[in-house]
Amino acid sequence: MTTEHNTPYAPEVPPRLQWAEHAPEVYRAMVRLDSAARKGLDPMLYELVKIRASQLNHCAFCLDMHTKDALAAGESVERIVQLSAWEESRHFYTEKELAAIELTEAITVLTDGFVPDEVYERAAKQFEEAELAQLIAAITVINAWNRFGVTTRMAPGHYQPGQFG
Repeated sequence: MTTEHNTPYAPEVPPRLQWAEHAPEVYRAMVRLDSAARKGLDPMLYELVKIRASQLNHCAFCLDMHTKDALAAGESVERIVQLSAWEESRHFYTEKELAAIELTEAITVLTDGFVPDEVYERAAKQFEEAELAQLIAAITVINAWNRFGVTTRMAPGHYQPGQFG
């Protein structure tokens, strides 16, 4: 692969480990957990949550996957691009999406050791309890996927929308 100036890109770093091949029961359990976590959630909201957590966790493989899935499902490039700066780009999102994005950040970055009450309350006002429980599950699941992807250095760029669906 080369740029328009005929300068080659950096070489792709190979994965450290094909973890799904070596832990197939864990992989299958994660797929089932992911499927259970998405039930009852708006598919676009679900992808926004996955993209935002993956941005925070620097999971290139998951960013590749979920941006492609979101685009294939009809999400706009603009909303995906603005997601990393959502606080300055609030007008691109609904109040419900903003509450989900903010909750995603709080759950993903637990360096303070808790999810702030005001963040949880904003989400609780936007989601029925069952839907909020599903959202929390979805955020937790993408964070687990991110940890597999980052730790094993899963290579981005090869995923096709819906490939694992």
